[in-house]
Amino acid sequence: MSPFQVDKEGYFGHFGGVYVPEILQPCVKALGDCYRQIIDSEDFRQEYEALLRDYVGRPSPLYLSKSLSKLHGCKIYLKREDLNHTGAHKINNAIGQILLARRMGKKRIVAETGAGQHGVATATVCALMDMPCVVYMGATDVERQRPNVEKMRLLGAEVVPVQSGNKTLKDACNEAIRDWCCHPSDTYYLIGSTMGPHPYPDLVARMQSVISKEIRKQLLEKEGRETPDYLVACIGGGSNAAGTIFHFLDDLDVKIVLAEAGGKGVETGETAATLAAGTEGVLHGSRSLVIQDEDGQVIEPYSISAGLDYPGIGPLHAHIVRTGRATAMPINDDEALAAAYELNRLDGILPALESAHALGALHKLKFRPEDVVVLTLSGRGDKDMATYLKHAKDFVK
Repeated sequence: MSPFQVDKEGYFGHFGGVYVPEILQPCVKALGDCYRQIIDSEDFRQEYEALLRDYVGRPSPLYLSKSLSKLHGCKIYLKREDLNHTGAHKINNAIGQILLARRMGKKRIVAETGAGQHGVATATVCALMDMPCVVYMGATDVERQRPNVEKMRLLGAEVVPVQSGNKTLKDACNEAIRDWCCHPSDTYYLIGSTMGPHPYPDLVARMQSVISKEIRKQLLEKEGRETPDYLVACIGGGSNAAGTIFHFLDDLDVKIVLAEAGGKGVETGETAATLAAGTEGVLHGSRSLVIQDEDGQVIEPYSISAGLDYPGIGPLHAHIVRTGRATAMPINDDEALAAAYELNRLDGILPALESAHALGALHKLKFRPEDVVVLTLSGRGDKDMATYLKHAKDFVK
């Protein structure tokens, strides 16, 4: 078995596992016992792949950016997840999980969201499948991601602003889990990232692995080779990154760069760079790296990007960084903003603030002229217009 895949106990190395309240243990076990059998079945694959093709609009393009390639002295391809229906990679996972929930006989969906893209994707598939949906979202994120909040409500979802803690993604996760505890029999928790108790980190990675599957095929068509020299992706909880790297983990010649939210600087403490600043701990059902104090209390993270504003990381990513398979690179707010405006000017593509962190990482890497780089644009920047307009005077001349 690959050293980068989950083991039978739900661990990636010694990260992962199941750390949930007793009332949820039967739900998690039931999901763990059946998810591979269901998602590997022929009828599931046919329905899932048909929806990805005809509803989401896959495959998403692999676009050679001549401008970025010239700027960085290599070949840079952008995997355009921003062109998916709902505007981000999140829809890949939401469709897969709601098909799974329906096959398990669940009648109600709860979800958490930070930037709102997973919330929109979940509300979208719930509308498609005629299932009730409750989305928990930190009150801070409700304000800074207002367009996505209104989209969710138009789709029929109940959006619950969470007032506890820092009022961001961590707190939304807490409330979604609390709801699940109160309704364990009929409710399915549709997690948006590669976090949570087993099997969610592996399940979400497999739902998103369509990204890396397409990259291999598209690179073969464009470059005559299936593997790039570099894969670059932003990372918060880790679903976009997991999807980008899944089918390349055992190709050790492929360098993996994970761009996380440096915030105002890792050294300032106002950061969400878990891979750089985190220590081992348990958060939201799994053992991973967590930004915490000496007593194990979670330190509130900070990022200009709502989708990366999380004090933990998926156990897969903790494992591959700690074992040296991947490199973590904190990108500060100003570096991400500069990279976003740059892509907008050079290619006419306004990326999500999350994706802008991956773009910022390009400026910290040294490339050879023959290098082929694939960077995943996890989402589009419509939802971040207020932030971009607020800071434009500092970056746009």
